[in-house]
Order: sequence, then structure tokens, then C-alpha cells
Amino acid sequence: MIRVVLADDQALVRAGFRALLDAQPDVEVVGEANNGAEAVRVVRELRPDVVLMDIRMPELDGLAATRRIALDPALADVKVIILTTFELDEYVFTALRDGAAGFLVKDTEPADLVRAVRVVAAGEALLSPGVTRRLIAEYATRSRAPSPPTGQLDQLTEREKEVVALVGLGMSNEEIANRLVVSPLTAKTHVSRAMVKLGARDRAQLVVTAYEAGLVRPGWMD
Repeated sequence: MIRVVLADDQALVRAGFRALLDAQPDVEVVGEANNGAEAVRVVRELRPDVVLMDIRMPELDGLAATRRIALDPALADVKVIILTTFELDEYVFTALRDGAAGFLVKDTEPADLVRAVRVVAAGEALLSPGVTRRLIAEYATRSRAPSPPTGQLDQLTEREKEVVALVGLGMSNEEIANRLVVSPLTAKTHVSRAMVKLGARDRAQLVVTAYEAGLVRPGWMD
């Protein structure tokens, strides 16, 4: 079972998500929170697989709550999906950089929300890669120029840098394998090694790294 915690200050929203997710044979909502501080407490207590985290909540917002969860070594296996009202919410970029596994807009189709929970729980891919990379490209354009490669990037082989750039374009392991003419297992190995070397929590942070280091630039996916 995929164990989920819902964090949203609107009871009606939580009820809707709970009804949808509890109806799935492989998903169980194990807890709820109506603010960020409560979300952190509930996550520490229940250790769910996935947290659906609203950004704007009282007492402690979803960004700060996500950061606390991501920085807690005991919660390393917890994946946070940020919920936002708008696709191009500038705070989502910060959330991805600080440890969120991805994001969903609140009017996402029910089937897509369930799929996203399963994908993130499996740790296989950045959810909604097309929308996510558009958001990052937009925010990166408005925020600042990419940083020069850091010492961490120097640890990567040229092939690993290439793979990180492709992850930054929102490609799955299978798509990377097709692009580089290697096996999906080899592509997965390159991604995993890059994550370890860069200290990335998940693929979402690899996407951010790719943009911030200039391995991929806004507009390259167009």
C-alpha cells in the first residue's frame, strides 16, 4: 500500500482527495493536516510514502514544511508533492530545489493525481515533466542567470552531465536511453550515479541543478 498524508487548510479539498485516493486498491490516506506545522508533525509520526502539500497554509506554509521534511534524515524516503492553484506559481521552483518531488495543480484530472502519487511513490520519474519544465524555464528566466558549474559538477563524467541535462528536459529513463542509444538500465544507472554525486534527493532536484548550472537553458525544449 502507498501511504499518503494530505496537508491542506481547506477541509473540503482534503475530503475530495481522501475519497479519490482511498478508493484505489493500492493507496491509503493515513493522515491529514490543516497547516504546515501540523503536516511536519504528522509526517514525523506516520512516516508516509507521499505527502500532498498545499503551498499556502496558516502557521507554517507548505514550502517551509517541505524544507523541514526534506532536511530530516529520518524522513529521507518521504516524497512531497506540492499542490498549487496556478501552473506557474513562482514558489514551486523553490519547493523543487528544497526537496519536493514534484507538483500538481489543484484542478488536475483525478486519474492524473492518482498516477502521480504512484509514480512519485515508486521514485521513478519527475511527475508532469512537460508542465514542470515549463514552470522551471519560466521562473529561471525571471529569476537569475544560471550559476557556473560547481565543484560537484566536476565530479560527473561527460556522459553523466549529458544525462543530467536530459533529465532537465523532463525525459524519462526510457527516453534518455533512446536518445543516447543505450539500454534503459544503463540510463537509470547514469541517473542514479549523478544523483549520488550531486547529493540530489530525487530527479526533481536534478532538474533544478541542470538549470542552475547551465547544463540546460530555458527554451531548449521548444
